[in-house]
Amino acid sequence: MTSYLTTHNQYLNQIAYRELGTENAGLPLVMLTHLSATLDEWDPLFIDQLAAKNHLVVIDLPGVGASSGQVPLTIEAMADQAVKFIELRGFKKINLLGLSMGGMIAQAVAEQAPQLVERLILVGTGPRGGRGIDRVSLVTFTAMLKAFFKRTDPKRYIFYPHDQRGAKEAERVLSRLRQRTPDFADQKITIASFRRQLRAIKKWGTAPADNLSRITMPTLIINGDNDTMVPTSNSYQMHELIKNSELLIFPNAGHGSIFQYAIPAAEKISSFLKG
Repeated sequence: MTSYLTTHNQYLNQIAYRELGTENAGLPLVMLTHLSATLDEWDPLFIDQLAAKNHLVVIDLPGVGASSGQVPLTIEAMADQAVKFIELRGFKKINLLGLSMGGMIAQAVAEQAPQLVERLILVGTGPRGGRGIDRVSLVTFTAMLKAFFKRTDPKRYIFYPHDQRGAKEAERVLSRLRQRTPDFADQKITIASFRRQLRAIKKWGTAPADNLSRITMPTLIINGDNDTMVPTSNSYQMHELIKNSELLIFPNAGHGSIFQYAIPAAEKISSFLKG
């Protein structure tokens, strides 16, 4: 099987995406990533574990990475872009995974086009008006400043615990990301696109609280027990509000729990998708 590290971008209507795994493994799992991330920010170990049992489609939405277009100023407009890509790709039914900002987009997709989504996976994310989401910009820039002085990747502080154990876990994952060579690399996100994403998240976080009643498909909610970017309490709240949901909380983990626990996370997701 081809590794994610050597999977090239494909393009559909100038939208960049990568597709891998087993096409006869059931419905495709469409994956939406986090703030400022391109296709290169997915942990290759996590993706390869998932692809061994599933058909994966990971996307750069318009204005992100190598995709043309502009990043919208609302999460709901990003969801509309995702739905249009899924329909253009010819999928009548999908499973959907969203990480962080991608999880916000995934919620909006499930509300806008519930007939399209069979099963939903929400990772390190929160609902409209969720606790602390309006502070994502502050948390992000604080982590970026700390990373600058420590001469490290901001994801070290955004995604992983700030203790010595968290540093070791972060280095394990970041070293896997660094294995991708330029021949297989995506384009970096622009500062303008990053700022527009932050504005969209701010609107999501300051919106009236959502009761999530329109999300009725089976849903798996995953987080670490100490997510400082989108507080873990949001995951418990979503589990209470989404009637047909399961909750998985990884210990000693933060925003990047599915990468820190790449193999068990992939196994749990694959099991959930099989029903």
